[in-house]
Amino acid sequence: MADVKTVSQVEDGTRLLRWFGRHFPSMPNAEFHKLCRGGQIRVNSSRVRGTEVLRAGDAIRIPPTIAGYAVEKVKKTESGNKYSLSDLEQLRKCIIHSDDDIVVFDKPAGLAVQGGTGVRKSIDKMAAALFPYAKISLVHRLDRETSGVLVVAKSQRAAQSLAAQFQSKVAHKEYLALLNGEVKKAHGVIDNYMVRGQVFDSPTRANNGTGARAQRAITEYDVLGVASGCVSWVLFKPKTGRTHQLRVHSAFCLDAPIVGDDVYGRGKKMDGAINAMLATNNLHLLAYRLTFRHPANNKVVSFRAHIPEFMQPVMKLLELQLP
Repeated sequence: MADVKTVSQVEDGTRLLRWFGRHFPSMPNAEFHKLCRGGQIRVNSSRVRGTEVLRAGDAIRIPPTIAGYAVEKVKKTESGNKYSLSDLEQLRKCIIHSDDDIVVFDKPAGLAVQGGTGVRKSIDKMAAALFPYAKISLVHRLDRETSGVLVVAKSQRAAQSLAAQFQSKVAHKEYLALLNGEVKKAHGVIDNYMVRGQVFDSPTRANNGTGARAQRAITEYDVLGVASGCVSWVLFKPKTGRTHQLRVHSAFCLDAPIVGDDVYGRGKKMDGAINAMLATNNLHLLAYRLTFRHPANNKVVSFRAHIPEFMQPVMKLLELQLP
């Protein structure tokens, strides 16, 4: 007896042949087209040619003869990434906004932005699967451990526009962070040079000390609140985008590492409930707001991230407010 499968939201826009390739990857194309011609494969009870574009909710008739072609529903990309349809569905739920030119994600902590060796799943590969007819391009990045707003281009025009905005600092990024330590100065600008996670007050000292090329790193910050004299709630507005810039500036310039940062230091241990909350593997750094000009109409748009679940208890306990 034939089975019927329903097209999911993450498969919306996929062509019928590609859909069968995902679910029955060992089935030859010749067999697929033969079954279409014979009416064995149907969509919403109608005969098909195999090139149809599927929509979420479509009912696909599956001939019983092809059951042996099915394997575990896991996608393996050229770089060795593996992710399931469930992973795609979870990423789809993280979409804040999507149109013909861009898709904006509220990225969860722990998910890599870019694929590579040893990376099981990443936003760039999964976004390409979610939008199979878009030209997916990364225009900026977040650390794997950092959560928050990430915009991805869906067209060449959008990629060029957004890349230029990030390069020229037209795009504005705001981060919220919980720091383990009291930041004495309520407002300030950190302006120095970074090389391999170290900070220097001049490019000469940086170059002489490491032998590597120094990069200027500028971060504007505002302390939104200090709790129990040991935890600071800070709004960061980075003016440059160096690797681990906010983490390094917090630990070495403000003397208060970001909570959960096991690379640049965990800070002082405190007693009671606060200490229990600070003893976490979750990096308390959130890409909270991203503002830029939409590549299609040049209008200013702004997107905000939700506060991740692991940050909510400490915010409630310490009565921390959003800007």
